[in-house]
Amino acid sequence: MKPIWIVDDDQSIRFVLEKALAREQFAVRSFSNPRDALAALDDDQPQVLVSDIRMPGGSGLDLLGKVKARLPGLPVIIMTAYSDLDSAVSAFQGGAFEYLPKPFDVTKAVELIRRAVEESLREAVRDERSAEMPEMLGQAPAMQDVFRAIGRLSQSNVTVLITGESGSGKELVAQALHKHSPRGNGPFVAINTAAIPKDLLESELFGHERGAFTGAQTMRRGRFEQADGGTLFLDEIGDMPFDLQTRLLRVLSDGHFYRVGGHQPLKSNVRVIAATHQNLEDRVRQGAFREDLFHRLNVIRLRLPALRERREDIPMLARFFLQKSAKELGVETKRITDAAVERLLGFDFPGNVRQLENVCHWLTVMAPAQVIEPKDLPPEFWPSAGGGAAPAAASPAAETVSPPAFGATATAPVALGAPMSAEAVIASAMPAGTPAAPDAPPRWLVDLEREARSLLESGTPEVWERLTRQFEGQLIHTALDLTRGRRIEAAHKLGIGRNTITRKIQELGLDD
Repeated sequence: MKPIWIVDDDQSIRFVLEKALAREQFAVRSFSNPRDALAALDDDQPQVLVSDIRMPGGSGLDLLGKVKARLPGLPVIIMTAYSDLDSAVSAFQGGAFEYLPKPFDVTKAVELIRRAVEESLREAVRDERSAEMPEMLGQAPAMQDVFRAIGRLSQSNVTVLITGESGSGKELVAQALHKHSPRGNGPFVAINTAAIPKDLLESELFGHERGAFTGAQTMRRGRFEQADGGTLFLDEIGDMPFDLQTRLLRVLSDGHFYRVGGHQPLKSNVRVIAATHQNLEDRVRQGAFREDLFHRLNVIRLRLPALRERREDIPMLARFFLQKSAKELGVETKRITDAAVERLLGFDFPGNVRQLENVCHWLTVMAPAQVIEPKDLPPEFWPSAGGGAAPAAASPAAETVSPPAFGATATAPVALGAPMSAEAVIASAMPAGTPAAPDAPPRWLVDLEREARSLLESGTPEVWERLTRQFEGQLIHTALDLTRGRRIEAAHKLGIGRNTITRKIQELGLDD
């Protein structure tokens, strides 16, 4: 493994990190200024770069930009003093993996660097696998069956009917069938028959002559003519108006059609691929779809599985869509943690692959850091959302909650005995005789949402600082109560360093 690079003009910072990382069996290389680090990139590369922001002879943010231009996948951790937190925003915008506030707890710093190393190693493997992305992705057995079918149909011009739920990728399959067919060099023309008004659909499909109807100022070629020598993809064929189904059947039967208002038959040299999310057999029984047209289209049927039937493909698809979105937006690709992927795997995706792609686009724009954690996912992926429901804070269950206990001490200084116990908070938020809904969020989160809303609507200043102090004070108070005031043990239970808990106790006035 490559070494960890540390760039800081403070010799004591370099010394502390070098010793701590050496104890964890990490190789380390240190630099006192950005200039030397950039020069070293000519013959060496780090696994992770840790850099200060303010240094004589160069800025850590400038170093970040130059390093990312050469090594876009390198995790960079920016060290910053509290007064530099505005700079941390710039660091994230520049592609930093995370920022490390000074003064930092050494244990937490090493833990953060270890996470960056693990992410770097995972990214290296992913980069090798995704060096050349295929036109369609899928390792699940159901998708492998689809790929085999495309291969078997590659040298055929036979009509294909693709079925599958909305958003499952039916047009991608149609494009693949076209690309690998003898017509691959011809045009691929797609039309969604459900998205075009009935009065216009006939003209869209078959074209029209000048003067055929009001507004027809010129002759127009339809999709059948545009697709001559290639493939015409008719999406959502189940929604085609009944009278147009008759005209389509004639084209499929004898290969001839007329433009709207025309008298000269035109020859169709087109392969038709149709797709629908509906059950066409049911549509035939209901009298909404012609049986003879159904049999004409249903020469070869290809069923595309829903995303919930191929969950093993979700991690690969998510990372692909994050790359795609970043490229479209001109930003650096964000990385997604295994924990966030697990959250995606537990979701049913009623909108299938299209929904996953939209989620990844949303994350590219909205996730605050370069690494996507579970908390960064949209509300429908939160545990309390019930696998796709609206956030529970807006549910009827939330409306029955009594006034918040979370903010009961909002205007009082945070002292050691001030916060309520966890039991008291839960008890005060639980109306008598009202059972908790199984999908409802924890009561304290509902209380927090109500208190935050109340403070924000009233224009109370420094809402973030006020509620954060209460939250941290309650956590530390509870841990100290359980450990009978032993700070090191309390810090261990909370998962923070002893220096951190000492500093927080001082900042929050818990010693008073």
